[in-house]
Order: sequence, then structure tokens, then C-alpha cells
Amino acid sequence: MNLYRKFEQKLEAGAESSGPIRGQLGTGRIGMIWLAANLVVTTLLTGTFFVPGLNFSLALVMIVAGTLIGAVILVLIGNIGTRTGLPTMAITRGAFGTRGSLLPVAANVIVLMGWSWVQAMLAGVTVNYLIASTTGFSNPVLFSVLCQVFVVILALFGHEGISRVEPWLAVLILAIMAYVFAMAFGKYNPAEFAAIPVDTSLGYTPFIVLDIVIATAISWTVLSADINRMARNTRASIVGSGIGYTLSTVLAMILGATAIGYVILSGDQATEFDPTILVEAFGAPLAIAIFLSVMATNTMAVYGMITSVVNSRPERKLPFLATALVVGTVSILGATWLALLDQFTDFLTLIGAFFVPVFAIMIVDYYLLKRSRYTRDILRHTGGAYWYRNGVNPIAVAVWVAGAVVAYLLTYLFPSPIGATLPCFFVSFLLYLGLSWKQRDRGQVVAHEHLVSEESQNAS
Repeated sequence: MNLYRKFEQKLEAGAESSGPIRGQLGTGRIGMIWLAANLVVTTLLTGTFFVPGLNFSLALVMIVAGTLIGAVILVLIGNIGTRTGLPTMAITRGAFGTRGSLLPVAANVIVLMGWSWVQAMLAGVTVNYLIASTTGFSNPVLFSVLCQVFVVILALFGHEGISRVEPWLAVLILAIMAYVFAMAFGKYNPAEFAAIPVDTSLGYTPFIVLDIVIATAISWTVLSADINRMARNTRASIVGSGIGYTLSTVLAMILGATAIGYVILSGDQATEFDPTILVEAFGAPLAIAIFLSVMATNTMAVYGMITSVVNSRPERKLPFLATALVVGTVSILGATWLALLDQFTDFLTLIGAFFVPVFAIMIVDYYLLKRSRYTRDILRHTGGAYWYRNGVNPIAVAVWVAGAVVAYLLTYLFPSPIGATLPCFFVSFLLYLGLSWKQRDRGQVVAHEHLVSEESQNAS
């Protein structure tokens, strides 16, 4: 037996197939995975958008409020993964139908691929700046590719590899973040940060900042069930992901706001979403933190793409390793497209239009219509409770399109003073609830069952 086949069998034995898995991780491990995953350069750099657009203190309040609101959506979707054993996109079969779920699956792969490229580029640009400043050699494309190659290698080890590596990365990143905070507040006191003049020409308002922070949570929710299905129970899922995500997002965004404030107070030119400006101010430790954060979060992004494809069709159990190699190759090639960095805010808007309606539909369908229970019919490739009309639930698809249109209108044609994320979510939530209410499950509430059968669990 060759090495490829041995590795493939090891991954399949680790439950990377198209079926559900039963999680074994407790609250602490789940929390550490989420903590490491979102201590990431994109979240940090998102914080640089808010200062000096808002008063520093007000920006911190909006970061905390937006993170808490977004975490509710993330935790609710993640908990479905814990209760069923399925990743996020496989769960969409419940609302969209066996075939209809291929639409959000395709959107998910596109979005995660974009995230993967952006983060590889940011890591590459950061490493390139550090090396160029010491050796004179500069090739950001090369370093972006090398960073992504390392990420793909980590992702090949699947959820088992992620669960082992992420906690250690979290500890290292937190230590470096503590150094940056100490350096910033050691030189300037909080009152000086709060006194940074607000630049109203940047166009930021408290509600717009709140909207951006919530959109960040939406971008992570595409992976929430993929990760939380590793949790051993609901408590580990909700508490672990809730605390881990909230703490990491608040720390990372506040670090970004603090770092850009430090640059402004030092009399230097503040440039939003540019890691090299921050590395120049804080030195190699911050560059190391950016690199490690990309290793942590990009591994999850690539893993999420792989599981989305592997689980896309119940009747076709695609091999994990082959799928990982194909997806990984595309992600490595895309890391050369550095021009994408100039379109990051448009990319966040795309995520919102694609997935805010999807998650509103999923929450209504599972918790209100199906009464917190999906049956094993969700694993069938034809027929059953989730077949709807030829495998597609037309109501879910129509509401998704309507929600995406609302997001587009409120972003580009009729800009909303409170942003597009929350209005889009509530419109999709109420519309799907109203149109589907007559189809809700009735009768006595039946306790949910994990989709890993007792037979398969005992056999394993």
C-alpha cells in the first residue's frame, strides 16, 4: 500500500467522510479553537477602519456590542452542528432541500476561497516587509504562496490536526498581543487615545461600525457547525464557541484600533487595512502574530471549503484527501492575486448578501419549524422529509434571493444609516417564518437525536 493510500485511510478513519461525526471535545478545547481562529489579521485590520472615524472609546463600545450580537447567530448555527454532527453546509439541506443546498454550498466555497486568498496575501505581504527591511529581498507573491502552502499542509490533517494545533497557536498569539498592548499603553495613556480627533470625512457612524462588526461574525458563521460538531455536547458548543469567538474578536479588533491609534499619536500616517504600517510601528513580534494568526484561521477556511465539497452530495462520498489537494491547489494559485486586497470591504458586502439570509432561514427552520430536530432523512440523497419539490425548497430559495436583494439595495442604492446586515437578517427571518409557518412540525415535541447511529458509534 502506497503512502497516499495510507494517509487517505487515516483521514477517512478520522471521520472526514460525508456523514456526521460525534464530537469529543470539551468546552475548553472548543473555546481555544475559536480563540485562535479569530485572533486573525483580517479581524485585527478591520479594527483599523474605526479610528479616527469614531471616537476611540465609542469604537470600543461598538466593537463589543456588535461582537455580542453576531455571536448569537454564530452560536445558534454552531449548536445545530453539535446536535446533528453535520458541518454547516450539510445542515442547509434541512431548509433548502437535498438539491437546493448546493446553492449555499457553492456560495460558501467561493466566499471561503476569497477569505483564504486575502489572508494568505496579508501574511505574505507582512513576511515580505519584514524580510525586505532586513535583507533587501522583496517578493510578496512568493511569500503569499509559501504561507498558503503551509496552511494547506495543516488542513490536510483535518479536524484532528486543527484541534491539536489551534490551542497552541492561541497561546502564542495572546502573548504577542499582550506585548503590543503593553507597548501602546506604556507610551500613551487611555485618555490620549480617547482624545484622538475624529475624522468625520471617513464616513463612519456608530451604526456603520456596528454593522461591520456583525458582518465579521456572519463571515465566521459559515464555519461554525464545521468546528462545533467536534464538541461533545451542547454546553461545550455554546459556551466554548461563545466565549472563544467573543473574546478573540473583541481583543483582535481593539488591538487594531489601538495599534492605528498608536500610529496616529506617534505622528505617522495612518493607513487602514495595511499590516506593514503596524509592523513598522511594533516590530517583528506583531509580524509573528500576524503570521501565526493566518496559520490558525486560514487552516479553518481551507478545511471548511473541503468539508463543504465533501458533504455536498449525500450519495457521492468524495474522498477527503483528493478533495483537499484540489481545493488546496486552487487556494495556493489564488494567493498570487494581490489586487484582491484593495476590494476587502466589497468582499465583506458579498459575504453579507450571500449568507445573512441563509443563516436567518436556517435558524427559523431548525429551531422554530422543525422544533430543534433534524431526522436521519437529511442524510438521504432522494426522497424523505427534506426532499420538498424535487429536492429543492422553493420558499427557502426565494427568501434567500429576496434577502440578498435587500442587502444589495441597502448597501448600494439606498444606503441604510444602520447598515444592511441586521435589516437583511430580520427581513429574511420574518419572511421565511411567515411563508413556512403552515409547514411547521406539529404534535408532541420529540427529543433530538444525534445523526451518528448507535450502531456505527459502537462499531467504531
